Amino acid sequence: MATMKDIAEKLGISLSTVSKGLNGGQDISDALRRTILDTAVEMGYQNRKAVKKDRRRIAVFIENMDYEDPDSFGYEIVLGFQKACFQEDWGVSVLPLTKEFQKDFSYDAWMLQEKYSGAMFMGISLDDPWASQMKETAIPTVLLDNFIPDNPRVCTLSTDSGEGMETALAHLAALGHEKIAFLDGSAGSMVSDRRMVSYLSSMAAHQLPIDPMLAVYGYFVAEAAPYHVPGFLDAGATAILCGNDLIASGVIECCRERGFRVPEDISVIGFDDLPLAEKLDPPLTTVRQDRSALGRMGCYALFAMIGQVPLSGATLRPRLVVRSSTAPARPRVALQRSEDKDSVAFVNPDLYLNTVRQRHLW
Repeated sequence: MATMKDIAEKLGISLSTVSKGLNGGQDISDALRRTILDTAVEMGYQNRKAVKKDRRRIAVFIENMDYEDPDSFGYEIVLGFQKACFQEDWGVSVLPLTKEFQKDFSYDAWMLQEKYSGAMFMGISLDDPWASQMKETAIPTVLLDNFIPDNPRVCTLSTDSGEGMETALAHLAALGHEKIAFLDGSAGSMVSDRRMVSYLSSMAAHQLPIDPMLAVYGYFVAEAAPYHVPGFLDAGATAILCGNDLIASGVIECCRERGFRVPEDISVIGFDDLPLAEKLDPPLTTVRQDRSALGRMGCYALFAMIGQVPLSGATLRPRLVVRSSTAPARPRVALQRSEDKDSVAFVNPDLYLNTVRQRHLW
């Protein structure tokens, strides 16, 4: 565990200045105090006074998500959450979660036993045991990219997928792209469905042709690309929009293996702006989720609910980051159109038909 001396040496300041920053001293600037607190979190320092305060702890449960690698999606979210909590002298425990553990303990009982005031969940599935208990929980709870209806104690934390997809589609449309494919994440995921609806709606809003065989579900990994990209290319797509940056990295590689240059022959856009995005060849145009801000917002939402403010959702605005993987459209002749079993028309026909009808495309 880091000490105040460790923090002082890292920042090149005195031990007394570190103490003032950690303990609310008034004769240092707010900027320096924030730097001290943020550095303390990054180094693993624990404020003993905060730990001793009863009912001043929050849990972060993580399942099916990498968060320890700085290049991973969850890392900045957890760090942003920890920094915001630390600013208010709240202790944070980051805890891995399994279905087996959830079967052994009820959510509310375990939280009360361990004296946690609230929790944020990352990566939990809605078919998990605790997810069903959240319909009735009295514990303030924040869920990343998942939704529990009709409980004012449970809040959804997300980035606005609709705005993100719209900015990406508008960018491609301005470059003259019309045949734009979408390789989404996993079917059944709330965020995947939201992005699929947003893709279909944005295509319609820009009066671009919708081919359901170019709107498919995959998985949030690079390995999903080879199963679908050949069909996109054969169908004459000039751009591929991806459900996240990992998918986009696989798409770029798959295009290259088939002799297509990015962006000269085909444009590619990701979602998230992970550290790998600017390291790809070419650097990836992507929709940025400010994951540190997302973590801080999760903390603030949790504090609000602890203060008896009923929240349904907390939504972050995305931002398009334009790099070198997109360029003006280069029209191509379609070689063939084949059916994709993972098309939205087959996997989620109600979502597809309802969206199409709402946009007067039926």
